[in-house]
Amino acid sequence: MRPPSEYEGARMPAEAEEGDPRAPAMMICARLAGRAIIRVVGRCEDAQENSQLDLSECQLMQVPDAVYHLMRHTELKSCDLSGNVITKIPPKFTVKFSLITDLNLSNNQMARLPDELCTLACLERLDISHNSFVSLPQIACQCPSLHTLLAHHNQIIEVDVDRLARSRALEYVDPQ
Repeated sequence: MRPPSEYEGARMPAEAEEGDPRAPAMMICARLAGRAIIRVVGRCEDAQENSQLDLSECQLMQVPDAVYHLMRHTELKSCDLSGNVITKIPPKFTVKFSLITDLNLSNNQMARLPDELCTLACLERLDISHNSFVSLPQIACQCPSLHTLLAHHNQIIEVDVDRLARSRALEYVDPQ
């Protein structure tokens, strides 16, 4: 008789066969993935109540399609996607979350933003700090209500000061 383990009662993934040495690792991965999904769903439910979607530190590589579905009847005011491993924001993000005023994309792996981001007419604050940008995104100067752009800790080499000055709404830019 063997002692009970932390895997007791856990189901074996279909790919793992009895006696497969990878089985415990696969069970751990399945359990972690399940917890991550539960965390995202829980945070979407919170956002349905307060209009503030916080998906920070969820180990996301992209915004899951399920998020758009879960949030389809919610008018988001803010979205925090910081601390993930996101490389790009899809154009549909701006269509689904068109009323957003605060967008935090910091601490990801982004190097560019979709042109469609400038259609976010209500966007007031954008944080792209701690990413991989080499220049300030042009759309930052095109967002009609954007007054704060945080872009520090990127690899920004050059800043077009004239373009920033022509922006009607931008009041504060932190490219350092």
